[in-house]
Amino acid sequence: MINQGHQPSVPALFAEQVTYRYQSSFVKNSEAVLRELNCTIQAGIIQGILGPNGSGKSTFLKLLARVFSVQEGAIKLFGQDIQHLSQASIARTVAFVPQETQQIFPFTIGEMVLMGRFPHHAGLGGWHWEDLEDLVIAERAMQDLDVAHLADRLITDVSGGERQRAIIARALAQDPKILLLDEPTAFLDLHHQLDIARILRRMNQDRGLTVVLVSHDLNLASQYCDQLMLLDHGHIVKTGTPEDVIRPDVLEQVYGCEVLVDRHPQSGMPRVSLPI
Repeated sequence: MINQGHQPSVPALFAEQVTYRYQSSFVKNSEAVLRELNCTIQAGIIQGILGPNGSGKSTFLKLLARVFSVQEGAIKLFGQDIQHLSQASIARTVAFVPQETQQIFPFTIGEMVLMGRFPHHAGLGGWHWEDLEDLVIAERAMQDLDVAHLADRLITDVSGGERQRAIIARALAQDPKILLLDEPTAFLDLHHQLDIARILRRMNQDRGLTVVLVSHDLNLASQYCDQLMLLDHGHIVKTGTPEDVIRPDVLEQVYGCEVLVDRHPQSGMPRVSLPI
């Protein structure tokens, strides 16, 4: 069982000297995707992970979810080495929403969201059907993501945006302490992008949910994340608040193009645009 700790000094996630390279039968000693990466993600914040394509963002998120196993270094979940924890134990604490999720079987959205409750029954022995608590939590997750009216629809028969919201609802149904999301707004229209961002902020504020999200949307990350981490070629270039990271000199170094940074007229947070 994971000791989620109540001391502020225990971070939700801690990475120390993490190096990862993809194994290949054709290339020996392939180049590392992540190199001696060190970072601390405190509990109760929204942490954004930014960077250009190929910078290692998605790989790092999969290591935090233990979809990939650490090759060098260590990752700790509430102070415990993630490699020493069972997958079921991790899944009761961490929910992971990948960038792309293939749906092979035509489950209804309601059935799929209920699958998020499985980790809470894993390891108990025998068959465990969903109980009233499971149904209530799944219904609440569907309401939060505006898919409750689609509960009886097949996941294969809804739009890409509706499918993405249902997948996030399944993750919330796990009732996690940490939610990891890889490009959660990639398939959503502007209205639902804003909805997802506001839902994540509300879950963070009301339930203390720690959120770690990978995003290419610098402006969305600036508006809704407490802390940002900017990666490039497997290294952390800059960490800090949006004001620390969303700066022309920092972004131009990483993205290799000129950017303009001003302030959002309502929030006052940094806002990025490209010159004409």
